[in-house]
Amino acid sequence: MAKGHRSQIKRERNSNKDTRPSAKLSYARISVQKAAFVLDAIRGKDIETAQAILAYSPRYASSVIDKLLKSAIANAENNNNMDKEKLYVEECYATQGPIMKRIQPRAQGRAYRIEKRMSHITIVLNER
Repeated sequence: MAKGHRSQIKRERNSNKDTRPSAKLSYARISVQKAAFVLDAIRGKDIETAQAILAYSPRYASSVIDKLLKSAIANAENNNNMDKEKLYVEECYATQGPIMKRIQPRAQGRAYRIEKRMSHITIVLNER
């Protein structure tokens, strides 16, 4: 059965939209497991601590996530008029994206599959 007009359903869906500042990177050329290792280190930390962790982490994912964190901070300051000093990382997660499949030739005419994984990384900030 119908639950109302389409425009009414859309209005209700958009009314409870999340207003927290966030940034999302889609199709990052890094696996979810490698990105999650760095994301676990900054989850729940304030902005200065998170940036320090990312600056001194030797992993490739930390440079990608650092740019994303800076983007989320800029969104919080410019779009939501939030104070940079009070911000902290409330949520951060990586979900699996598409997988590029490549072939590696092997001995005796065999072929091994190489899977180059991608991920979608999201960072959500909030004020304390």
